[in-house]
Amino acid sequence: MSLQFTVLGSATPYPAADNPCSGYLVAAGGTRIWMDAGTGTLGPLQRHARLDELDAIWISHLHADHCADLLTAYYGALYADVTLRAPIPLCGPPGIADRLAGFLTHGPARSPIESAFEIIELYDGQVAAVGSVRLTSRAVEHGMPAYAVRVETGGRSLVYSGDSAPCDSLTALATDCDVLLCEADTSTEEPAHHTPEQAGDTAAAARAKRLILTHVGRSLTPSVAVARAAERFSGTIEYASPGTTYTV
Repeated sequence: MSLQFTVLGSATPYPAADNPCSGYLVAAGGTRIWMDAGTGTLGPLQRHARLDELDAIWISHLHADHCADLLTAYYGALYADVTLRAPIPLCGPPGIADRLAGFLTHGPARSPIESAFEIIELYDGQVAAVGSVRLTSRAVEHGMPAYAVRVETGGRSLVYSGDSAPCDSLTALATDCDVLLCEADTSTEEPAHHTPEQAGDTAAAARAKRLILTHVGRSLTPSVAVARAAERFSGTIEYASPGTTYTV
């Protein structure tokens, strides 16, 4: 069984004119998972799947550039042309339901978040089966509750860093993976992100077969980020170009 992911967006910290924020559609057989719902990603998602065709949504952390489109997805799921057979399983950091409700509630009654989403709070080491796909989530270093995920099916593996500084839990999660989808931001002033060089280090330490850089900081071009990561990792390195579908 093939494992594919489509880049819905990879920009940070706000969308570019032609690139939404972080979001990916993972597909394996008939299973479809929206992985991070950053600003602007709901639009391109619909080129591939309607909300009522998703098997799950997985959210790495609650910064807006990774989850903001859950707000409009809520309206789409409940009040538009989508008919849900059941609430969409939503895997996210603890407190995600109250965070959404805090924005969406505009009167005395709490907005019915759970009518749109079946909330599944992540924890370190959590393993979940979604259709034909196995998801293993690990807590990572981002200065707030944040998770990386290993996606596995049919002997193939994709690891997504979310937003994270280099850390042992991410390296362990990515060990011997086929693809590491890792952020490559610019700042080293706070331990919250990978630089391109650090993305290369993590890929090398994990013995990843392939490194795809995403969340590239705005002061970098993709080609520069790839070149800098290549100083530390000798395997194949690519940039997560929006709209591209990759086969793992």
